[in-house]
Amino acid sequence: MANIVIIDYNLGNLQSIQAAFLRLGQETVISRDLEEIRRADALILPGVGAFPTAMNNLKKFNLIDVLKERADAGIPILGICLGMQVLFEKGIEIEECQGLGLLKGEAIPIKSSEKIPHMGWNQLKLVKTKPITAYLADSDEVYFVRSYQATCPDDELIAYTTYGEAMIPAIVGKNNIIGCQFHPEKSGKIGGKILRAFLEEI
Repeated sequence: MANIVIIDYNLGNLQSIQAAFLRLGQETVISRDLEEIRRADALILPGVGAFPTAMNNLKKFNLIDVLKERADAGIPILGICLGMQVLFEKGIEIEECQGLGLLKGEAIPIKSSEKIPHMGWNQLKLVKTKPITAYLADSDEVYFVRSYQATCPDDELIAYTTYGEAMIPAIVGKNNIIGCQFHPEKSGKIGGKILRAFLEEI
């Protein structure tokens, strides 16, 4: 069985994500221990809250360098919600803040005439066929909680959703780095399919 570590930096639905993997028969460890992270076959970076707080916590727990190190080593990393946003180069939330820089782009406020924050189900529109989308169909619905969105180059965009007039990247990735703006752990069977596809790439 793969050794998967869910990064604990005091932000995110850690137990919910752990339970979602357990439903697939996959055990995980919640940890911020650097050596445990280095031994992992894959890493999950969750996150709920503000971009600057996330980066400050990652810095406080000395996690920035080890995440970049494992990314460079080709270890699969899945960022979820805010954990996806900090994979990018910077975020503009409260203040401009440098991100991990594992993907190109930035996190910005959603510009939509619809109610912000958006909390609810939205359809995915698939742009590319990738391993992470192996079990998905166009228009599958997943659960979002968001006030901010990523901007990214076309080569990193895997799926998007719309909210009012806004087109919002929903699944992004390049090589071993994958991000989901939505919460797969709260997205029922569709979320489980996404996590299963991630497991199969480890």
